[in-house]
Amino acid sequence: MKFSLKQLEAFVWVADLGSFKKAAERLHTTQPNISSRILKLEAVLKTSLMDRDAGSVRLTSKGQELLKLAREILQKADGLAAAADQSTLFDGTLRLGVTEMIVHTWLREFLKALKEQYPNIVVELKVDLSVNLKEELRSRSIDLAFQNGPFQTVMSGSVELGKYPWIWVASPGLGIDIKEKLKPSDLVKHSILTHARDTKAYGDVEEHFASVGARAPRLVPSSNLATCLHMSIDGLGVATLPEAMVRDALKSGELIAINYPWEPEPLNFLARYDAERAPHYVATAAQLALKVANRF
Repeated sequence: MKFSLKQLEAFVWVADLGSFKKAAERLHTTQPNISSRILKLEAVLKTSLMDRDAGSVRLTSKGQELLKLAREILQKADGLAAAADQSTLFDGTLRLGVTEMIVHTWLREFLKALKEQYPNIVVELKVDLSVNLKEELRSRSIDLAFQNGPFQTVMSGSVELGKYPWIWVASPGLGIDIKEKLKPSDLVKHSILTHARDTKAYGDVEEHFASVGARAPRLVPSSNLATCLHMSIDGLGVATLPEAMVRDALKSGELIAINYPWEPEPLNFLARYDAERAPHYVATAAQLALKVANRF
């Protein structure tokens, strides 16, 4: 019996992604190479694993039966390397999705720690809104996401990374007294810089001002929290931002924390992945993220 782990790997990724092209991109090889691996595996096993139609791939009944076993063999191989403490045996790509808040806090420390533990793992990074990362994770376009809830679907792999509170900030140039407890009518005199429209924070802000009966605020949403930060420093409005993102600006005096007795719900961050399909190093990366986040 002469089949290889690379052939099983190609089989699993074609089955999971439904495409020879996507599997080739995932494994950093060519589509003909993936086809060759599958054909050789079928020849060794003396069975057809999948039907190829134009633009689609469907597993045969035997392919569906053998997919679970192929996945188990790959997981056992990962487990052997992990048990032997041979992290250099792990190679491949970790497709990581993160929100912008993670980028501006502890992402660099995480990437350095991951490189130390898995020197042969390459990270492909995607920065996006949490709502978009959910879909990327569902379609297996990414392996691991550091994202904030709420979540409509439960992932089999999930690690709590902590809660990140919001804070109201403004430029000192706006002349807001930091000792004064502000009312909604005080805040809505200014443009209110918020996160993007389809985020929980934006919805919280919109609902809050509607509930207190204040004059409709001028909400200025942005999908880029760094832009909100810079606009607030430039005095273009007051902003509600994650406290972790504005620490340096508060220390430098570019921003002040204003006394308004309400904030959006804290961001609840999780590391999420498919524990049933992901390679061993994905679960380890999620636990490593927890350690780095706790240090931060």
